[in-house]
Amino acid sequence: MKKLSLRLRLLLFFTGASCLIWLCSGLLSWFECREKIDEFFDQYQILMARQLASADWSSLAPETQNITNKIIKHIHNADEEDEAIGFAVFSHSGEMIFHDNENGKYFPFSPYVGEFRNEKVDEEEWRIVRVYSVDKKYVIAVGQEIEYRTEVTLDMVEEFLTPWLGGLFFLLIIVIYFVGKEFSSLRELTKELKKRRPDDLSALSTVKLPKEIKPLTDAMNGLLKKIDAMLKREKSFISDSAHELRSPLTALKVQLEVLQLTENKSQSLTESLNKMDLCVQRCTRLVEQLLFLSKLESGLTTFDEKEKISWSEIVAITLDEYKENIDNKKQHIITEIGTLSPIEKGNHILLTTLMRNLLDNAVKYSPEGAKITIYISKDRIEVHNSDVKISANHLRHLSERFYRPAGQKENGSGLGLSIVSKIAALHKCKIEFDNQGDGFSVIISNM
Repeated sequence: MKKLSLRLRLLLFFTGASCLIWLCSGLLSWFECREKIDEFFDQYQILMARQLASADWSSLAPETQNITNKIIKHIHNADEEDEAIGFAVFSHSGEMIFHDNENGKYFPFSPYVGEFRNEKVDEEEWRIVRVYSVDKKYVIAVGQEIEYRTEVTLDMVEEFLTPWLGGLFFLLIIVIYFVGKEFSSLRELTKELKKRRPDDLSALSTVKLPKEIKPLTDAMNGLLKKIDAMLKREKSFISDSAHELRSPLTALKVQLEVLQLTENKSQSLTESLNKMDLCVQRCTRLVEQLLFLSKLESGLTTFDEKEKISWSEIVAITLDEYKENIDNKKQHIITEIGTLSPIEKGNHILLTTLMRNLLDNAVKYSPEGAKITIYISKDRIEVHNSDVKISANHLRHLSERFYRPAGQKENGSGLGLSIVSKIAALHKCKIEFDNQGDGFSVIISNM
């Protein structure tokens, strides 16, 4: 089912709420008016009963009833609605001796005196009060039709609510106009987005937008900024990759040319093949590092923070991978792995890559016979390699992509420590470089 627009929902809500309030006001007005009208007419009946009770009914002539009937009948412009009230005078024996010639003549005699009672009179509901005359010889009954009171109440409520209903109608028209006008800013924003070129990632203008919509546009601008930065990184990544891959590929081409010019010179052929193998290894390593770095920078790498990390297992796996290189350079490995570390939970694959890159750098750039220490405690993860010092000018650039200090003889892409830095950041840690004691240390600790 298609969802209604925000504009239509607001208008429906406003209209429904206004009508509900109007109806509630009408009901409240009805009850208040009915109560006041009942009080007014009850007092009117009592006043009329007092006047009738003070009359001398003992001297009433038999023809008085007919005479008064003729007098009332000839009153000009008499309102027929006045028939809704009536009275009658009874003797103690229940004989009706006088009435209003309209409704009172149908009033029944009743001994209940001094209280209001609702009774049926000629199939209609009446409210009747009875009192004694001053001389206690007669019963005066004054009544009013309840339907008349209801009609008066309805007329009063109608007179009160009709102007409000008209005002509500005009208010609704004004609300529809202004809601449409205020939503025009959203329509303009939509048009602006539709007209934009795919490569236009500039910030959206928020000058004419209401402050309620600005958080949305600010979030969109933040997203556009992130997308722009991501695209710039991808462009830079492609450019840097092409630049770095050019050197090993050129070397491969040269070695192939040498191989083609060699005429059964086994020694030269072997050397060329060995060099080609090294170039291929470097290209393979570089591509792997570039792809991994691309995933990290693009935010595509996710990990389960609830995964328990065993650093002793990670270190053992990494040392096993580099055992041949360590033995060839006659280097010494010292491990001090505690039960706690700055990273207790994280992604096993990412942290294995982190340790692999740290050990790769330590083995590759340490001389023969050097001592490499892997130290893991509650406050830090440290890899220290002896007999190596890095100048202070280079320390702050080591985590940058493709950065390699001048004078390096070992093959490398300059991406290892950059990858380590990003994996550490994913696990809420920071990386530091320092010359300590007899060598160089890479330290990972909590931020």
